[in-house]
Amino acid sequence: MLPGRPTADQLPKEPLQRLLAVMAWLRDRQHGCPWDLEQTFRTIVPYTIEEAYEVADAIERDDMGALKEELGDLLLQVVYHAQMASEAEAFGFDDVAAAIADKMVDRHPHVFGDLDIKTADAQTVSWEARKAAERAAKQQQPAGTLDGVARALPALMRAEKIQKRAARVGFDWAATGPVIDKIEEELGELRTEIEAGTIDQARVADELGDVLFAVANLARHCKVDPEVALRATNDKFERRFRHIEKRLAEQGRKPADASLEEMESLWQEAKTKA
Repeated sequence: MLPGRPTADQLPKEPLQRLLAVMAWLRDRQHGCPWDLEQTFRTIVPYTIEEAYEVADAIERDDMGALKEELGDLLLQVVYHAQMASEAEAFGFDDVAAAIADKMVDRHPHVFGDLDIKTADAQTVSWEARKAAERAAKQQQPAGTLDGVARALPALMRAEKIQKRAARVGFDWAATGPVIDKIEEELGELRTEIEAGTIDQARVADELGDVLFAVANLARHCKVDPEVALRATNDKFERRFRHIEKRLAEQGRKPADASLEEMESLWQEAKTKA
């Protein structure tokens, strides 16, 4: 053991304090980990996003063991960012914890105050109103309806969020029929671009984006989370394609050796199984 380095039994015993101490030592300028010392907020962001998705995956698989591990990985990301902020003398982990606790108390006056809110829908309205007031206070000007929807969100998720914001001020269709009509309209415009003599990729991308946005809107009207729905379809496609691979492997073949018709037949076979 080099002088100045801690041993594992010298770290705090209380779990959260132990984690904070581990992170501080990883970033120690003299004895820390070279990789950890090189990291910045921007280089760590992809890991933060990835860990959040791995938490969601563990929940979808109903795997409590994996969920415990993935929540720990996600907590490490919070600790990591807080440690770097502390080094920059911006804020520390305690500031992060205190701020979110205060925010939760403020946004739940029906729990920590005298406001009477009976339903989840009413709480959502109250929550959004308080968020808007907070944004306006920070900007020292009236908050825009779409302010605060993070640009870094997955595009499908962000589409749903900004549509929900617009709907709260009345910019929305009252039923699903017009939404489906809009999808058909956007598909028609996309078809026109694709069938043009010279395909303009920028225009095709623009029209395809409109189609996806309209489909996200339909999901919202149907009260379906589009991210969850698409993940489920991805999994379904994967199961069925693996069935194709398995059946072809039984013949000593690979998908590249089969015709589209053969693979379509096996696909239909897979549909009967899952």
